[in-house]
Amino acid sequence: MIILRTDNMIQDIAPHFLSNQYHNYLPEDEDILLVCSPLGVLIFEGDRLRFPTVAQCRSLVEIEQLKYLFAIDDTRYFLYFMESASEDIVGFTYRKMNDIRAMRDNVKILAAATGWHLYTWYRNHQYCGRCGKKVVPDRHLRALNCPECGNMIFPVIAPAVIVAVTNGDKILLTKYANRAYTRFALIAGFTEIGESAEQTVAREVMEEAGLKVKNIRYYKSQPWGFDSNLLLGFFCEVDGDETITMDDEELAVAQWVHKSDIPEYEEGLALTHEMMMFFKNMD
Repeated sequence: MIILRTDNMIQDIAPHFLSNQYHNYLPEDEDILLVCSPLGVLIFEGDRLRFPTVAQCRSLVEIEQLKYLFAIDDTRYFLYFMESASEDIVGFTYRKMNDIRAMRDNVKILAAATGWHLYTWYRNHQYCGRCGKKVVPDRHLRALNCPECGNMIFPVIAPAVIVAVTNGDKILLTKYANRAYTRFALIAGFTEIGESAEQTVAREVMEEAGLKVKNIRYYKSQPWGFDSNLLLGFFCEVDGDETITMDDEELAVAQWVHKSDIPEYEEGLALTHEMMMFFKNMD
C-alpha cells in the first residue's frame, strides 16, 4: 500500500505558525490569556471560540502568576490556572476540552489543547518528586527547578500509537468501553517501557483484538494536548487468522468494516479520523 498524506488535522494551521520556544516574557494587555481550572478553559460566552486578553482579566487573576506559553504568529498566549474554580464568571464560561474540540477553529483549538497540556503539567508538578520541596519555573527553559536539590522537571509527553489494521478492503474499527466518546475509532494504546512504537502496535492489537499483524508501516504523528500525548499513526495488515477476540474491558465493539461503510464524521481534527478516511478513499 502506498500511503499518501492529507493536511487537515489539529496541528495543520498553515499559513499560521506555532512558536513553542519558551521565553521569560512579561504579559502585556493585548496578550491572550488561557485561564484553566478543573472546569475547563475560560472562553467568552457564545458560539464562537474566543479567549480573553490579559487586559480583560486583570480583575480576575494575579498578573505575577501568569506563565508564558507560546505564540501563534504574533499573538502571545499566557496561562493562569485556578486550583478550585466552582462556577462561570459573568460574560465568560468554562468549557471542557471535548467541547472546545468541536468549535471549528483549528488555530484556537490547537492553542487550547497545547495550553491545556502545559496546564496539566504545571498543576501536577508543583513539588519535587525527589525531595518534596516546592519547585519554581526556570527562567530560560520550559522546566521547573527544585531550589533544594537541583532536580529539573521537563514537560511530560506520553507517546501512544493509533493503529489501522486492514484486511483486504476491510478495516478493524472499534468503540471504547465505558467512555463518553462513542464514535468508531481505531486500536490505540500507550508505548510501554522498553518497547519500540512498532512493538507497541503488535502488542496492542493482540491485547485488544487477539490478532497478529504484519507489514507495520508508519503514517504520521499528531500532538494531542487534550491528554498530554504524542500520537503515532501506523497501518498494518492482519497476519493469518482474522477472527477477532475482543478485550471487553477496553472495547465495547471491535469489527471488520468494509471501506465503503466507514462513517465520515463532521469533525476531522484527529489522526484516527484522517486514517479512517484515507483508507475509505483508497482506490
